[in-house]
Amino acid sequence: MRLQEALDLNRSLAVACCLKEALSQLWLQSTKDGAAEFLTDWCRRVRASGISVLKTIANTLEGYCTGILSWYDYPISRCPLEGINNKIGAMQRMVYGYKDKHCFIANLYALHLAKFALIG
Repeated sequence: MRLQEALDLNRSLAVACCLKEALSQLWLQSTKDGAAEFLTDWCRRVRASGISVLKTIANTLEGYCTGILSWYDYPISRCPLEGINNKIGAMQRMVYGYKDKHCFIANLYALHLAKFALIG
């Protein structure tokens, strides 16, 4: 009974949370057509929810639908590139103040061999 009262007080938050979790199922669709149908259905459910912020997100996703669904044609990720950029940023912070550009460039070439531990 108390849970139902809490859900009633936070109905829009509960709906938003459920829709967010449902959107993660997009990447589990087996085909591009299935994913397109799923995305269209998800946007329809968002509009039915009446939450204006989610409607903005649905409009944005529909605008990028072609790019999102292209993942099914070419399933590649930016994660390796983001990892390299993170390593470069960490290296720049470690050598802050050094004036030798040649050493920095040599470290960039050797970067792919290095393993950085995240500390902190």
